[in-house]
Amino acid sequence: MKFKRILLKLSGESLMGEQGYGIDENRLMEYAEQIKEVVATGLQVGIVIGGGNIFRGLSGSKKGFDRVKGDQMGMLATVINALALNSALSSVGVKVKVLTAIRMEPIGEFYSKDKAIELLNQGYVTIFAAGTGCPYFTTDTGSSLRGIEIEADAMFKGTRVDGIYTADPEKDPTAVKYDDISYDEILNKNLKVMDLSATVMCRDNNLPIVVFNMDKKGNLKKVIDGENIGTYVHP
Repeated sequence: MKFKRILLKLSGESLMGEQGYGIDENRLMEYAEQIKEVVATGLQVGIVIGGGNIFRGLSGSKKGFDRVKGDQMGMLATVINALALNSALSSVGVKVKVLTAIRMEPIGEFYSKDKAIELLNQGYVTIFAAGTGCPYFTTDTGSSLRGIEIEADAMFKGTRVDGIYTADPEKDPTAVKYDDISYDEILNKNLKVMDLSATVMCRDNNLPIVVFNMDKKGNLKKVIDGENIGTYVHP
């Protein structure tokens, strides 16, 4: 399949690299170089990045934080990551803009579908920060929503593992990888790919997902080119 426009979902946790917290500059620059490589082919790229390297609202609420305030802190964490990725992409010569789901000019422009598509058509990598702007929604749901809104051909979910497995491969050595799988299979087998609302939203709007390992250099270009290195999720 030839892709014209994609939504790239990046894990905030992956930005930690080996240091266990915050932003690893080497990992950040690796991501920027990989994104530059695919943008050079003419591909339009929208990006949603998580905030788990800084703060997670859900885990905060388990420690006594108010859930709404915790989720708002998580949204701000995604903005920090978006600005870091913005700077990294700019430094390697990529045109890039940050759009935020909550008004916070001059940090980023306020998100609208029309603005996002206009920027993508002008060749800007467009980073969507602050999730959906609402509590109780994960960045997975935010990326599903943005992917559908910008009419992406597919959502590419960059993770630490190279696809979807029958069980967590980091915990279960007998886990087997799927090359492709349907949304209904994911839901029926209760596979933890994304949260339920994100999976259902993609299924109901026919947005395919490709899950792959973004932490291995060159993988983004390979998976865009159709190499079988991840898991393809289809309706």
